[in-house]
Amino acid sequence: MGEGMSVERGIAVADRKRLAQPLSDERVLSIERAIAWGISGVDFATADVRYRRLKRILDCVLVSLALIPLSLVMLITAFAVWADSPGPIIFRQKRIGMNGVEFEMYKFRSMYHGCSAASHHAATAQFIQGGVINLANSEMPYKLGNDHRITPVGKFIRKTSVDELPQLWNVLKGEMSIVGPRPPLEYEVALYSPRDLLRLSGKPGLTGPWQVYGRGKVTFQQMVEQDIAYVATQSVLYDVRLMLLTVPVLVLGRGGA
Repeated sequence: MGEGMSVERGIAVADRKRLAQPLSDERVLSIERAIAWGISGVDFATADVRYRRLKRILDCVLVSLALIPLSLVMLITAFAVWADSPGPIIFRQKRIGMNGVEFEMYKFRSMYHGCSAASHHAATAQFIQGGVINLANSEMPYKLGNDHRITPVGKFIRKTSVDELPQLWNVLKGEMSIVGPRPPLEYEVALYSPRDLLRLSGKPGLTGPWQVYGRGKVTFQQMVEQDIAYVATQSVLYDVRLMLLTVPVLVLGRGGA
């Protein structure tokens, strides 16, 4: 497959910046196309320029201030990941961002290097189709459990969300925001319905309604509806509220503030 086109069944990225034309199965490849199909039940509000500017300023200021105390935490985490198991300290992964634009997201590596992603592929498909993926945990039925790919250090940094700290760089680059829907993987988007694609109309974030109120406790469709509602009604005050509500979630190591 050529450099300009990738990702079967759902989304195609040209030069990693622009979406390609619809594939043969007529999947929607952009939020604008999804809305044009006449999807009902969504009072879709386009964020105005003023909100976008204020949000960008807030992102840059807060991340710059946070990096001062968090630099030591990140340095300690980097050493722990390096000492825990062989492999790179930073894990880089292609994600789908706002309006289907692909970007490279950063995380501290929490899994053994080179392990297969087959179990995550299967669990993701089951989750998107409405199935439970963790029968052993009634509190987190929609979060993959007992994942043997995760390292000892990885378990801790994932529980405390410390593994997400390198994404502050994604925020400074403008690829992500502090608040917004979580960016999906390409093979997840390949399974999206036209309505599911609406969650891609907002800039992806470190935290958001799903991280605060849901995580492994809600179904995929409930997560989608949370993200659509956020994008349709987003405001700086609501963003600040979600940031504050994220604090107890991180301290307790669980969703549902």
